[in-house]
Amino acid sequence: MSTRSNFDHNLMQLNKMLLSMAKKAEMAIKDAMLSLVNQDLDKAKAVLMGDAEINKLEQEINDKALLLIARESPVATDLRKISAALKVSSEIERLADIAVNIAKSTIHIGNEKHIKEIIDIPNMMGIALEMVSESIEAFTTGDVSLAQECAKKDDQVDQMFGQLIQELMGYIPQNLNSTNQIIQLAFVCRNVERIADHSTNIAENVIYLVTGKRINLNA
Repeated sequence: MSTRSNFDHNLMQLNKMLLSMAKKAEMAIKDAMLSLVNQDLDKAKAVLMGDAEINKLEQEINDKALLLIARESPVATDLRKISAALKVSSEIERLADIAVNIAKSTIHIGNEKHIKEIIDIPNMMGIALEMVSESIEAFTTGDVSLAQECAKKDDQVDQMFGQLIQELMGYIPQNLNSTNQIIQLAFVCRNVERIADHSTNIAENVIYLVTGKRINLNA
């Protein structure tokens, strides 16, 4: 196998590992949200246990990327591909951490009756998860247009976040005994908003990968 072919093969393997990591993180987020809605403490604990596997995969990606740099002497364009992969893997690891945070909030709330039916938070999560899927697809395909469209949804998530926080804080005066639950739900909202932010960061890395330009899509 030629040097170029060997590099391309290893880069393909790196991207496959990245895609696998993204799918695991996305599933962890979905499970964490389900654990909150259904007050499924066992599912929440499973999310916590599964985080180690995602962390391990990130380390394997980092190691493989460093070996590629050390052994293959990549040119500038190839270095950009490796750099983008490393940055995206870091963003995905943070997404997995957010799943853990949501699962922890589920556990903190426990079996306490919800002050209201949990509908709006999953709706906001639905948009955030669309952003995760679109940003990863854009990275996989090098689709700059999809990356830009993905980032546009961040404003919608921000707006929903603001409305939900205002609503939740309004419950406190009449529900002092449920203050802990309300605060935990506010934490969940904040974490969902962060999912959108990390997806936007991945979208920015897609644009960097394809064009070589750093663009702030949150500006």
